[in-house]
Amino acid sequence: MGKRLPSVDMESMSYDVHKPISMPPPPSYYPPPPKPWFPWLVPLIFIANVAMFVFTLYENNCPATTRRNRCLLYPELGRFSFQPFQENPLLGPSMNILKRYGALDKDAVVEQGEAWRLVSCIWLHAGVIHLLANMLSLLFIGVRLEQEFGFLKIGCLYMLSGFGGSLLSSLSLVSAESPTISVGASGALFGLLGAMLSELITNWTIYANKCAALISLILIIGLNLAVGFVPNVDNSAHIGGFISGFLLGFVLLIRPQFGYVNHKYIPPGADVKRKSKHKCYQYFLLIIALLLLVFGYASGLSRLYRTGPQVLTSNTF
Repeated sequence: MGKRLPSVDMESMSYDVHKPISMPPPPSYYPPPPKPWFPWLVPLIFIANVAMFVFTLYENNCPATTRRNRCLLYPELGRFSFQPFQENPLLGPSMNILKRYGALDKDAVVEQGEAWRLVSCIWLHAGVIHLLANMLSLLFIGVRLEQEFGFLKIGCLYMLSGFGGSLLSSLSLVSAESPTISVGASGALFGLLGAMLSELITNWTIYANKCAALISLILIIGLNLAVGFVPNVDNSAHIGGFISGFLLGFVLLIRPQFGYVNHKYIPPGADVKRKSKHKCYQYFLLIIALLLLVFGYASGLSRLYRTGPQVLTSNTF
């Protein structure tokens, strides 16, 4: 059975023409959520690092330069077998091969004009253990950052952070009786960690659980920096890469503040009060970070070429 509607006398209905009619609140306009970038650059960096490591093993050819019975895993790997533990405990090629193909050697950079080694060294790795540790970190950190900010920003961040780590490494190491080279992508990877921290700071308004995100990130960074105290690891490259990435994050990873709406998402004629795209402190941090970056790179290069040749003392992981 259906329900009957109560009868209504339309003539008895009246309203006050002087009483304002309540209107619904104006609609809020929000842009559609940004689509994540397709991460292709970070996997390409991963492939390039692995390919370069395989190439150095091929060129090393341990059985031809060292007695076969001393090469590690010679029956299984043949030409790609590793140098003896006494020469390379990380399961990799010899020091001479790494130096030939771009390892950081301050004497070569300053005296022979091979400044390209400040960048080429981040594509080389001392061994399988070294490569796996760095590449797992790269995929874990880099893929998410590239999805959020795109390949161009993350590519610049990776290369400039790696350069900053190499620069500080070459400046901080002291002379030794026997020369040692420096290889590894750790400076670039620490740059990604530093950029994550500065991105959290400069985009503070868009995060919900701010303190939890900050504490967890600081713990991760602290644990990674603690690895620098392991023997044969030069923490200066880690610190140089981290500082470079931290400053670059204020420049490259700035995002609009919470509540900002682009005018193209607002219908014509709608009365909507728009916020400014960025806050004043974001512009302030960007300018300060950019000035510090330019000054840091310029002063570092000036010191490097003023101090003359000097021997590197440890391998950078």
